[in-house]
Amino acid sequence: MCFGSCARSIGYKLLVLALLCIVANILLYFPNGETRFASEHHLSKYVECLHGILGGGFLVLLAAAVFIGLHKECCGCAGQEACGKGCVVLSSVLAAFVGILGSGYCIIISALGLSQGPYCFTTVGRNWIYPFTESSGGYLLEYNKWSQCQEPQNIVQWNVTLFSILLVLGGIEFILCFIHIISVVLGGICGLCSHHEEV
Repeated sequence: MCFGSCARSIGYKLLVLALLCIVANILLYFPNGETRFASEHHLSKYVECLHGILGGGFLVLLAAAVFIGLHKECCGCAGQEACGKGCVVLSSVLAAFVGILGSGYCIIISALGLSQGPYCFTTVGRNWIYPFTESSGGYLLEYNKWSQCQEPQNIVQWNVTLFSILLVLGGIEFILCFIHIISVVLGGICGLCSHHEEV
């Protein structure tokens, strides 16, 4: 099996995951489909880090575009087959590192967002605060405390669901990019294509 087809297969998976990350991050800006909380800056600071749009989104899309753009045939450049293979390997490994950076950023910010909890208007104190900061993520299992947040409605469920989705998507992206790097290292430049494959 050709190196290019393996990379393209990963690229298409990353493409879908990156688009899902972008959508999930955009939804975080609009709890219950309302825009006023974003315009009034009543959102968690981790929502505004754009981890799903920039990290798990555009940086991973860049890696996906490189993977998908690899030629099906492992051909060389200017008649030098080794040169072509080297260029392909280098570009794909660099793209995978960019994907790892983007997905890693998405994972870290999502985990921090889950740990801190939402920014909301609470029954305690009657003001906008982070009511679950001290729990270090313990609030995730204390469903009876979620009702402390009055506005936006169901903001705890909204944030937990979307940050969890972004955490999982970022994790899958990270694993795919890491698998690609490992396969390149283990395959080596000399084994990029099967010698018996016919073009």
